Amino acid sequence: MSRRLVIVGSGIAGLYAALLASDAGADVVLLTKGSLEHSNTWYAQGGISAVLPEPAPGDTVAAHIADTLRAGAGHCNEAAVRLMCTEARRDIAGLQRYGVAFDAGHAGAGTAGATHDGGPALGLEAAHSAPRILHAGGDATGARVAGSLIQAVLSRRDDGKLTILTHAQATALVTRDGQVAGVQYLQDGRHSDLDADAVLLATGGAGQLFAQTTNPAVATADGLALAVRAGAAVADLEFFQFHPTCLVSSATAHPARLEGPLLISEAVRGEGATLLDSGGRRFMQAYHPDAELAPRDVVSRSIALHLAKLGDPNGHVYLDARGIEQARGTGFLLQRFPTLTRKTLDAGIDWTRELVPVAPAAHYWMGGIATDLHGRTSIPGLYAAGEVACTGVQGANRLASNSLLEGLVFGRRAVEDFLEGSSANPSATNPAPVQLGSDAVLGALHGTEPFSREALRRLMTSHAGVLRSGELLTGAAGILARWAAVVRPDAVPGSADPAVHEDRNLLLAAQLLVSAALARRDSLGAHYRSDETVETIPLRPEASLSHD
Repeated sequence: MSRRLVIVGSGIAGLYAALLASDAGADVVLLTKGSLEHSNTWYAQGGISAVLPEPAPGDTVAAHIADTLRAGAGHCNEAAVRLMCTEARRDIAGLQRYGVAFDAGHAGAGTAGATHDGGPALGLEAAHSAPRILHAGGDATGARVAGSLIQAVLSRRDDGKLTILTHAQATALVTRDGQVAGVQYLQDGRHSDLDADAVLLATGGAGQLFAQTTNPAVATADGLALAVRAGAAVADLEFFQFHPTCLVSSATAHPARLEGPLLISEAVRGEGATLLDSGGRRFMQAYHPDAELAPRDVVSRSIALHLAKLGDPNGHVYLDARGIEQARGTGFLLQRFPTLTRKTLDAGIDWTRELVPVAPAAHYWMGGIATDLHGRTSIPGLYAAGEVACTGVQGANRLASNSLLEGLVFGRRAVEDFLEGSSANPSATNPAPVQLGSDAVLGALHGTEPFSREALRRLMTSHAGVLRSGELLTGAAGILARWAAVVRPDAVPGSADPAVHEDRNLLLAAQLLVSAALARRDSLGAHYRSDETVETIPLRPEASLSHD
């Protein structure tokens, strides 16, 4: 009888792992709290970085490793980075076997479309030293990749090779004798248990911690919270990357027409778009010599600082792409950015003639459940892959287009380890993972401030977002502790309301993030403490020219 692997989450890590495990003969159950399309992967506009067997001229795996380490601000696990960059080509081939078709290049294309004899186009992004980014459908890579993997997963379900449970929210990990042995989940208002020989958490990120996010509504820190309550080690939770330019839907004419959060790719600024404040003034030159093309964290911080100076810290600025159309000719924006053009029009904005309201938005959590090079956590029988995990690859600031790659490589390695039957022997290789059980952060203070998800998101944005200080973080910790005492998140496991479980997970994740941010008193990468270091703006090239 084959061993059962339960996979929680249907982004690139979960889908790919499910296919690999089921094709190897494992008993696979893929559980996702929404539909299969509900994932951060689906919304990824950017591509997947990989040095292929026939790379762009001058590119090497060693260069990809060096670029990743540089972007991570010296905080990466070098062994994990080396492994990911070296094995990338293997998993790109794996995607192609499952029906993913990458955009083909054209002979003689420039650096933005380098290719070899009709091979895939290789895009160049900031902080990458050579073209190595594969795309599918231009700026719709995530949806194309996820769509192909979903079709492959559905085909195997129809053939009886795996089981899919949609709209099934994992509410707890089942442990026996110190080992994870299954999950409890909520589906259609009913609680059920699912036994497993091992569980792979691939639940994505937690953008819903903040008022403005590029993440879809499902990104509520579920996997992290499940693992922490089961006693798993976590690491690097202070490092949350904010993308500088997300459409502020509340300032658009038709916000209800948007399918989800809309990130305005940094490639638009790469083509020449500028940022203006509410007075129509271009302001980025005052904050960094590279202005709009400064590193991602610098642009986010500069926007936040500028809004604070204007007395509107919760406001927004404007992206001006009108000059691109004027310089390149009518129809250029539509040709270069078809998805963004359509979605901004859906929101009631013609960006060839109008300004686009944007603000920094929570984008990607570098930290997560600490894992080793096989996706193993500190608890036997529990794996993690993708954004929910902390492999050490991303360091203090993720390099563009490495996120989808990380999910592929470590999702596969977790499956390989499971198939070898060695999941009972975890070994953490991350530097100094912190063991934080829920009891360590659930405060015992009492207060009368009402808790709501909206209040939580406003608090995290104002006190633990782009700009942080000891005073702000201490204030946030006190409020979160009072909310935890009133809401009693430890008392709601039996609720049949999915939102109650999400709120519980978000509250725990917020406390963990704030605790980690308080502990790191210096500024590093995406973690910026205005009160503990001399205020400098680093010149590290962490910027991305697309959404990945």
